[in-house]
Amino acid sequence: MRPSGRNLSDMRPISIETGIMRHAEGSCLISCGDTRVLCSATIEEKAPPFLKGSGQGWVTAEYGMLPRATNSRNRREAAAGKQSGRTQEIQRLIGRALRAGVDRRALGERQIVIDCDVIQADGGTRCAAITGGWVALRMAVNRLLKAGIVTADPIMDHVAAVSCGIYAGQAILDLDYAEDSEAGTDGNFIMTGAGRLIEVQMSAEGATFSRPEMNQLLDLAESGIAELVRAQNEAVACAS
Repeated sequence: MRPSGRNLSDMRPISIETGIMRHAEGSCLISCGDTRVLCSATIEEKAPPFLKGSGQGWVTAEYGMLPRATNSRNRREAAAGKQSGRTQEIQRLIGRALRAGVDRRALGERQIVIDCDVIQADGGTRCAAITGGWVALRMAVNRLLKAGIVTADPIMDHVAAVSCGIYAGQAILDLDYAEDSEAGTDGNFIMTGAGRLIEVQMSAEGATFSRPEMNQLLDLAESGIAELVRAQNEAVACAS
């Protein structure tokens, strides 16, 4: 039995509320159980210097956690004067994941920055940030299309992410913190809406895993991604 009482293949309740931030070109608050991440998209009409003259755009991301997003206060990284290695790793992951679903030539020489701020953490914050970040990105691109600034939709497919792992010897979907902290194997799966893999991060935290177990986790991830994509579609439809 999982600590939450969920079945092995059950996701936590998913909620994506759009239009949270008045000034952002796209924004949403995504809730996956008790994990909540505020995601916003900002359009900058200038590509990074390394893309100047290339005709291609860029999507990048920044990630952070509020001091009391967890059960004890964490000092603001700005106050410490530098980002942690974890923060840098996660925001690079978010950027890589979202770029995989974008035709950067169709985007043109501009940059879209996705800001992901965790306001409450209960496991799976990077997955929630990617899933909610895509919704914010979709809304920002819709503005560009509506204004005629871009003529072809640069978003090729959905991008969503979910965690899976081996907990108490069983493969489970969408780990919360209680499960994540005790899982023998932990993995994050990033996929397109069509079910194609973008990135898989898996590690043996407490016990090694077999190829059949990995296949089990991939199957669970596919079902979870399908549920997240439905939530993304509903959120974008409500924002239209």
